Amino acid sequence: MSIQTVRTGDLEYLVSTLIDTPHCFSTRRGGVSEGYLASLNLGWRRGDREENVLQNFRILGDAVGFAPEDIVVSEQIHSTIVERVGRADRNSHFRGTSRERDGIVTDEPEVALVAYGADCPTILLYDPVHRAVSAVHAGWRGTAAGIAARAVEKLTAEYGTDPADVRAAIGPCIGRCCFETHREVPDAMLAALGADALPAIDRESDAAPYDGEVHFHVDLKLLNAIWLRRAGVREIDVCPDCTACEPERFWSHRRTNGHRGSLAAIITLK
Repeated sequence: MSIQTVRTGDLEYLVSTLIDTPHCFSTRRGGVSEGYLASLNLGWRRGDREENVLQNFRILGDAVGFAPEDIVVSEQIHSTIVERVGRADRNSHFRGTSRERDGIVTDEPEVALVAYGADCPTILLYDPVHRAVSAVHAGWRGTAAGIAARAVEKLTAEYGTDPADVRAAIGPCIGRCCFETHREVPDAMLAALGADALPAIDRESDAAPYDGEVHFHVDLKLLNAIWLRRAGVREIDVCPDCTACEPERFWSHRRTNGHRGSLAAIITLK
């Protein structure tokens, strides 16, 4: 199992060898957006022209295997809300039917689930037995609250998924190397996961624990993998790439102070 890079002309995206239904984690390469959004911006609310975003989805969809009209997006709010969607929810941006949530699940073919990121982790889940999928946005608040596990639970509740059958992929996001925080973030992880969170947290070696000025480095990918394992998932791919380390390849909110486009994790059933 591994995360692999796919290149088609100027287009570049990532896939997991664990997941054998059309899916991807986008990069910023291969689209038509211009200026600071060049070139594969997939966010509707980043200041881009709507026709550019639609064309970017079309370019990516032609390569991956989904239609822009089939996408379902969410109003991401750093929550643990995971909802079931289907064909009736497709083309949600243009129909004005996007809802506040951070995870979506479906077992209906031709529905392309989208989770946005630009430093926040995105997670794709696939149940090959019951043929169900999920796309999850897991910012640090959602990570602390266990949205990855909530998505697995939603698959089980809606479709009878056995977590042991789930194949998971955690996409590119800000890495431990660049995610420097004050105590708020590690405190939240330790409160949620206890000692299991400790391997994902580094602190300044010469500072007293939990002093207000201490800086920590936190591994959001590892923390989400911990949640998935706690939920019973056994097969997990983790992308090694850091969005903040490679701003020419990925969108990074932290590196650009929010002046950026959006990455997307997308999965669909065929």
